[in-house]
Amino acid sequence: MLLPHPRTGTPFPSPVPPGSGWPGDPADASTPVAKTAAQVRRLASRAASVDELDALISVCRACPRLVKWREEVAVAKRKSFADQPYWGRPATGLGDDEPGIFIVGLAPAAHGANRTGRVFTGDRSGDFLFAALHRAGLANQAMCVDAADGMQLIDTRMAAAVRCAPPANAPTPVERATCAPWLQAEWRLTGPSVRVVIALGGFAWRAALELIGSDIKPAPKFGHGATATLTSDFGAVTVLGCFHPSQQNTFTGRLTPAMLDDIFVTAKRMVAQANGNEPDRS
Repeated sequence: MLLPHPRTGTPFPSPVPPGSGWPGDPADASTPVAKTAAQVRRLASRAASVDELDALISVCRACPRLVKWREEVAVAKRKSFADQPYWGRPATGLGDDEPGIFIVGLAPAAHGANRTGRVFTGDRSGDFLFAALHRAGLANQAMCVDAADGMQLIDTRMAAAVRCAPPANAPTPVERATCAPWLQAEWRLTGPSVRVVIALGGFAWRAALELIGSDIKPAPKFGHGATATLTSDFGAVTVLGCFHPSQQNTFTGRLTPAMLDDIFVTAKRMVAQANGNEPDRS
């Protein structure tokens, strides 16, 4: 069954086939499809550009449970989105190819990025996050409705450690390990310019430490506002912890807009200092 995209009006099936015209789709029918963990490692290691990597990520089918779940959700849909097509594929990174700030999250939401095709878009967590990015001057707008709404990040890139929406928001250790080479490849391609990695939640904190290759023992402990300055292949990088903007955290006040604003202001200041554009005021 074909349904119109909520912004463009173009009809699509759910899930959306690569190369069929979905806004921002980086792949086409000829893009190689990873179907095993070994193929993920091989294709990720060979990606020569962010665009090529995004295309490969967007068609990955290496985790059978996640593929089954994301596609079942795309067909069943949530009642409030029953008149829309669902992306139903992995969510790529979003933002600058040479960012100063790299934001790492856990995984796409079943009715958020799994529906819209853009990471952190289409649910209340994304609304909370993009509004704060806009207030901090790291996004051109606060609205994050769909992949064609004009959202652009400024000196910032964001990506999920796991690229497919998992059942109960809980990927297995094997699924996390299978997906990890995609994030590692994204770091290889964008990491030279990154000065601050913002980790949204404890899992993202661990993923960020692994990504940078930290061998500090004991590992730095996660907390909101926690920092760990590490030496990467590209130089010094500071990992900055932030509570995840989940509804559980934002509705209870564990994470407030002011707290998130402070994280982004701090990250911008750290980037400016690392690039020699602002004196250290600590």
